[in-house]
Amino acid sequence: MNVFAFLDRNGIRYNNKHLIRQAFVHSSYVNEHHGEYADNERLEFMGDAVLQIYSSTKLFKVKPELSEGEMSTRRSNLVCESALAAVAREFELNDFLQLGVGEEKNGGRHRDSILGDMVEAFIGAVYLDTDFENVWKLMELLFAKHFEETTSTVVDYKTRLQEYVQTDSRKTIEYEILSVTGPSNNPVFEIAVKVDGLVFGVGKGSSKKEAQKMAAKDALEKVAG
Repeated sequence: MNVFAFLDRNGIRYNNKHLIRQAFVHSSYVNEHHGEYADNERLEFMGDAVLQIYSSTKLFKVKPELSEGEMSTRRSNLVCESALAAVAREFELNDFLQLGVGEEKNGGRHRDSILGDMVEAFIGAVYLDTDFENVWKLMELLFAKHFEETTSTVVDYKTRLQEYVQTDSRKTIEYEILSVTGPSNNPVFEIAVKVDGLVFGVGKGSSKKEAQKMAAKDALEKVAG
């Protein structure tokens, strides 16, 4: 299946096939084809803006109303690099990605940063090619389930730990990387959270952010029950 079959199957309109294809062209591919193609970086910029409007609008309408800080935190969870990459893998959008030979060999098709940029570029291309109503339909397809999960179940463990520790203002929190294992394109970070130099929790994740969150969760479970 190609990207146009994907769009057709889900009832999402398009006109300019060249623009849609460009969303999946990585700069490494352009470098090897010397001007035959344009990369997706400008489309990524546009898609980021469209995605920010979508996620902000959805969060603004959540009941009971969220504070500005809560909206910012939850939006970050929705549109962070790892979340966008997860969406790309779920819908197999990385199958449409065009990479240079070297980037392909180095695992670029599965790298969070490349996949996240690609998803944003895809959104940007559909928006520029059609209209906001149509791209909203695409974003609902890609993100609705993740939005529900984020708004209903995500706990900001780092913030909760910070709030718990700040009952004693003299205490300080720091996160320390214990190890990084696995291949460069799929690392596993192990991080400890320390309060006044003492280890309170340890967590693992595919990114530093995820490992820090798991470490904070481990610490909270120990100190706050």
